Amino acid sequence: MRYPIMIEVGDDDTAFGVAVPDLPGCFSAGDTLDDAVTNVREAAALWIEDALDRGAAIPAPSRIDAVRTDPQWAGWVVGVVEVDPALFDSSAERVNITLPRKVLAARVTCR
Repeated sequence: MRYPIMIEVGDDDTAFGVAVPDLPGCFSAGDTLDDAVTNVREAAALWIEDALDRGAAIPAPSRIDAVRTDPQWAGWVVGVVEVDPALFDSSAERVNITLPRKVLAARVTCR
């Protein structure tokens, strides 16, 4: 999922602010633009996870042009944040793993 984000540009004295307009109340900040975008990716994932836990609907991402031209965001810079839908998939998946024998032995002796 690719959500538009709005970035309030910071400087040496002010952090960069980032909001996800499609996810009400989802925002973050960072001392650098990279930090702010990384932080808002985590904030968006947590917002979506919380909505799923509450049984709430997840808003579809808006078109970037629709957000960019909204007067509420005048003066802000537009960007996007990718949120991997697989993070919220709770279905079971079989995997093969390799573990040290001592880990397997410890599991057997603890029963």
